[in-house]
Amino acid sequence: MEALPGKGRARAGLLIVGLGTMIVPLDTSVNISFPDITTDFAIPIPAIQWVVVCYVLIYTSLMLAFGKLGDLFGYKRIFLYGLAVSALAFVLCATAPAFHWLLLARVIQGIGAALVLSCGPALATALFPENRRGRALGAYTMMFGIGAAAGPSLGGLMVQLWGWEAVFWFRLPITLAALAALPWLRPPQAQRRAGGFDFLGALLLAFGLGGLLLALNQLQAETLRGLAIAALGGLALAVFVRREIRAREPIIPLAVFRQLDFTVLSVFNGLVMLVGFAPLLLVPYFLVRATDYSLAVSGLILAASPLGQAVAGPLGGWLLSWRPWASRVALLGAVMVAVATIAMGTWDGRADIWRMSLPLFVQGVGLGLFQVCILVVVTGRLDVRDRGVAGSLAQVSRTIGVVLGATCLSLTYASLNRGALAGGQAAFEAFLSAFQSTFIYAGVGLLLCLAVTLLRPRLWFS
Repeated sequence: MEALPGKGRARAGLLIVGLGTMIVPLDTSVNISFPDITTDFAIPIPAIQWVVVCYVLIYTSLMLAFGKLGDLFGYKRIFLYGLAVSALAFVLCATAPAFHWLLLARVIQGIGAALVLSCGPALATALFPENRRGRALGAYTMMFGIGAAAGPSLGGLMVQLWGWEAVFWFRLPITLAALAALPWLRPPQAQRRAGGFDFLGALLLAFGLGGLLLALNQLQAETLRGLAIAALGGLALAVFVRREIRAREPIIPLAVFRQLDFTVLSVFNGLVMLVGFAPLLLVPYFLVRATDYSLAVSGLILAASPLGQAVAGPLGGWLLSWRPWASRVALLGAVMVAVATIAMGTWDGRADIWRMSLPLFVQGVGLGLFQVCILVVVTGRLDVRDRGVAGSLAQVSRTIGVVLGATCLSLTYASLNRGALAGGQAAFEAFLSAFQSTFIYAGVGLLLCLAVTLLRPRLWFS
């Protein structure tokens, strides 16, 4: 193995990795362009969901397989391919002549995002000694949070000045800059995995994950179709697991899931992200219906949560480098998410900027702490030669939680809103009642799940 680079070179390398990775969380800028896209292509509003669905399904389904490719052939190479594919996708998205071409370009963008995300954490940790892994992952989480925080405000400015195409164009120079700097990056990598790549296993995994995520999306409108897709996806995953158990070089080392604390933390990664998605889903509607703040001010309020994540990244990395308390810090982060979510459920028409921004920021800090911990745990428990799969595993469980949140929270809110309207409440009162109850149910539900696991304290305090 090559000698580890000096501190200055390692930090510069981390900035390159962060710059390249940032193009993925900056995709939050696309949401602000939805009204312009629907108008430009003359499509019904419900059809705009496929701009998100195509992208999320693809990158979630492929990340683990691409992480394995990184373990076999080198993280830098896979990361470079991801930047190149993303650059092409941004051009294709921005120049799409019709809506179906835009969706195809979003599929290509999803492939690029999967390549980038699958090996980003592995590249970040390879730049530093093992005793600084927590700090490296904390800095990586911080840069991810900065991208997520900057996306909506940058997107709004770009759309206002140059139209919806700009939310793709402005990421092209960022991608090209990372590509230009990447040859300078020379991360050492532990001995690579030997053996071939299981293409059939990768296909089964992608089909299974993609099927389950698509089923969640379809359950809201077509229950029977959603159940059928879920059954096919579940069958594909079952065959995949059976194949992995017998494989000489499995894509995922399933033996790690025999460790109960590891499995519980992975499940909670999804649950925490499910609850953490509530502000992104419902707070924009609250800001429009219950306040008279401008779009600029509303964007700053919404940025409080990803800003909290950015702050929590290096803080969590420092805590974990000082004491190996990943499970305890993760528990603290999950409790912060739950309590802050309940606090959002107390908002009413008199909520001011600080009453809204503070719980959003606290929730963001909790999410950031939890994300650093899950990355530290999975990269620590899996073999150092499986860092690509480890980072991808954390990202996949996170994304599954987001998709679950979009489905479960939407269904909960819609049911509560219909019930309030049927009970004779006016439209605004029904909205406010459903909004408050959804947040309280989500926060209390997460606390109850945590309480159940605390019946076995060793899961968190060993």
